[in-house]
Amino acid sequence: MQKHVHEKGAVSIEKLIANIKDMPNFYKVGAIAIFVGIVRGENHRGEKVQKLEVEAYEEKADEVLSEICQDLKVRKGIVDVQIHHFLGEFNVGEDLVYVLVAGAHRGNVFPVLREAIERYKKEAPIFKKEHVITQNGELRAYWVAEKET
Repeated sequence: MQKHVHEKGAVSIEKLIANIKDMPNFYKVGAIAIFVGIVRGENHRGEKVQKLEVEAYEEKADEVLSEICQDLKVRKGIVDVQIHHFLGEFNVGEDLVYVLVAGAHRGNVFPVLREAIERYKKEAPIFKKEHVITQNGELRAYWVAEKET
């Protein structure tokens, strides 16, 4: 089983693309769509993000991400779907997640890419703690899911 949850920096986008190109059925691929999620410097409340901590229930997160990939790989024209989420401490601008979808045509890959992104955000037990400077200049840290509920 492919690992989907990694320590920060454990895989590169270049290596993931090379792995897709090494697949025996790569001859069926006419498009690779890629999503790179990065740490944004401002949250939805207008607070300045200093850093982000990402943790996961790793075994379950790997299982959920694997299930999402397997579900989406059977779609028409899709050859491969990969989701790789990183764990650790991140500064603004650093990569958090890579989602890659390889398929026959761009029309095949874009809807599947979007669905993979939306599903991992809702289904995977991955948790983010923001360290911010509030609009009042106060230093705060909180789990994003706790703050949004």
